[in-house]
Amino acid sequence: MTFGKKFSLALAYAGISQAELARRLGSSPQTFGYRLKTGKFTHEELEFIAEALGGTYRYEFDFPDGTSI
Repeated sequence: MTFGKKFSLALAYAGISQAELARRLGSSPQTFGYRLKTGKFTHEELEFIAEALGGTYRYEFDFPDGTSI
């Protein structure tokens, strides 16, 4: 599964939009969308993104109920 697909599933699971996640991260939706298209995030940034989604990141998104994407 591609990162983009995992990311889309994680957003849907968390029940938030990409624009809302960008705001939670202190970024504009446009800037965050560009970053997402390039897929260039550090591991630390991915951990921060997962935290904003309510989960953790270990090369996948893990949620408190045990679901991993």
